[in-house]
Amino acid sequence: MEHHTLLQIAEDFGSPVYVYNTDKIIEQYKRLTSAFNKVNHLKINYAAKALSNLSILKLFKSLGSGLDTVSIQEVQLGLKAGFDPKAIIYTPNGVSLKEIEKAAELGVQINIDNLSILEQFGSKYPKVPVCIRINPHVMAGGNTNISVGHIDSKFGISIHQIPHLLRIVKNTKMTINGIHMHTGSDILDIDVFLYASEILFDTASNFKNLEFIDFGSGFKVPYKTGDIETNIEELGSKLSKRFNDFCKTYGKDLVLAFEPGKFLVSEAGYFLTKVNVVKQTTSTVFAQVDSGFNHLIRPMLYGAQHQIINISNPNGRERFYSVVGYICETDTFANNRRINEIREDDVLCFKNAGAYCFTMASNYNSRFRPAEVLWHKGKAVLIRKREEFEDIIRNQIDIEL
Repeated sequence: MEHHTLLQIAEDFGSPVYVYNTDKIIEQYKRLTSAFNKVNHLKINYAAKALSNLSILKLFKSLGSGLDTVSIQEVQLGLKAGFDPKAIIYTPNGVSLKEIEKAAELGVQINIDNLSILEQFGSKYPKVPVCIRINPHVMAGGNTNISVGHIDSKFGISIHQIPHLLRIVKNTKMTINGIHMHTGSDILDIDVFLYASEILFDTASNFKNLEFIDFGSGFKVPYKTGDIETNIEELGSKLSKRFNDFCKTYGKDLVLAFEPGKFLVSEAGYFLTKVNVVKQTTSTVFAQVDSGFNHLIRPMLYGAQHQIINISNPNGRERFYSVVGYICETDTFANNRRINEIREDDVLCFKNAGAYCFTMASNYNSRFRPAEVLWHKGKAVLIRKREEFEDIIRNQIDIEL
């Protein structure tokens, strides 16, 4: 997106504001499906937790995507967006049997990741098809904060518990129609991912009536110039061949499923903030913006590095700035970052703001969550209003004291 377009959006809709470019989302979706075009049956289930705005969900539905959900509320959002229940997979973690039962009543695909719930659900609903999430004990990414395939992860049923798993399935006579894994985000080594896939194939061989194998996602996208990313074309070529060979051995054409989130929406997102104050201290120049980790927590939570561009002065002389927010905590977006000269009222653009940004926003310090805008077919469309004071107090009860 051009700087002048983003500046106009900030002018028209105010700041801070999130902007999503549908052209980039569509491009990423087509890139992924093209990489696996040698597979007879491919199913992309967009991970709603990455960016759950209804307009984004409707866009993915129009592309033919399914939906990966992790809560009953995300299931309800998917249904609200028009998804067929059968196109939604529900993969929660640590929820009650009651919530899983509610999801089953809505007709979505259930994915269970612990033995206790598996036995309880299978005993009560043996005819309801269930997918099983395993933990392959493989880290395909380098960050333990966002890797969920390691041995101490709370996610999935350990591969060392497969005999116990099989005993539960046999005793309950439950219906298993899918096998699933998710190693976590930022897959760096395709060979490691393929190794984890072999574990998934071995597990799948224990079940005779599968319909699909879900390989999760976690494809890395570049966050800065020169950053590495998952070679999706290489992965597509290697995994497709292995998957097709497995299907021949299995004796049935299965569906190869993925549940990408970041890969599809991260690079499509821009977060625009206005500079309130440029503050010089004895050793640092702070650019203090009209936002904080209440709107974009990834740098503070994960150490994520978002490229920051001064779109108001893109040709200015580069200087070193620490970009910080207005929250009454340490809320640093960038330390000593080279950015074109920043002046008060300039608009800064944070790139790669499509995934796990707005969805992790809060009202900390009683600040309003920002607006969301969709850039679609050359037009800026408001898809979420900026919050107002009434939104902060809507569910509070003012009692007499």
